[in-house]
Amino acid sequence: MQKELLVTDAQTLAFETDCHLFKDCGFQAPSVWSFMFEPLFTIGPVEFNKPMLLAIIGTFAILAFFWAGFSKPKVVPGKLQMVAEALYDFVHRGIAREVIGKKGEPFVPLLVSLFFFVWILNLWAIIPIAQFPVSSVIAYPVGLALVVWVTYMTVTFRSNGFVGGIRNLCVPSGLPKPIYVLLTPLELISNVFVRPFTLAVRLFANMFAGHILILIFTIATWYMLGTVLGTVYASASFVMTLVLTVFEMFIQALQAYVFTVLTATYLSQALEEAH
Repeated sequence: MQKELLVTDAQTLAFETDCHLFKDCGFQAPSVWSFMFEPLFTIGPVEFNKPMLLAIIGTFAILAFFWAGFSKPKVVPGKLQMVAEALYDFVHRGIAREVIGKKGEPFVPLLVSLFFFVWILNLWAIIPIAQFPVSSVIAYPVGLALVVWVTYMTVTFRSNGFVGGIRNLCVPSGLPKPIYVLLTPLELISNVFVRPFTLAVRLFANMFAGHILILIFTIATWYMLGTVLGTVYASASFVMTLVLTVFEMFIQALQAYVFTVLTATYLSQALEEAH
């Protein structure tokens, strides 16, 4: 059944190219086909597809950029070093220091890596040829959320011990004792289960919805071509495609920022002493 759903990259938009308005064929909206890809090749049981390739290319692009910027640092930085330093400082000072404080220094590499990795996974949506946000495949946000969750749990118990870690997760201080009967299980569910779930779903849902919207107006632009009146409609649809693409660029960066800030917030709470 799964094999029947897989398509080639050429079929990603999943619509008939000879189907236009007023030609006795309905508008074919994006569907599951737009998020399914035929394997590029197979290694044992692992099928290597386009999103996996984009994720790997993105990883090497980030590594290459920062390596080129910092491998030979100069007192008077060149343009590339200046850009790399500015981007690094944005996460270091704007997120790690602002959210966690001085205790956040050991987590700066993690936060920098998360921010730029999430950003480039999102950014593939508007890059020609790629044109697909990798984070719209739920496995990638879930994998990143699991990395954050494991780090969050590890830091919580390492900083507070087992008993202190449980109190940190479940028992907020300064409240009347009867309230803890209701609040403790809610805090446990929220901190241990809901946080990683919402972290993954927030990123996935935004990228999934944004990609669907752009696909709808892209397909609509082509669908409405063919007649004078249809071309007018197609022009309006094309303008909307451009507007949504610009808006999606903002959302891509924003979601990377939100993901990283929430990670820093969880780490900040993990480092707090239980009372």
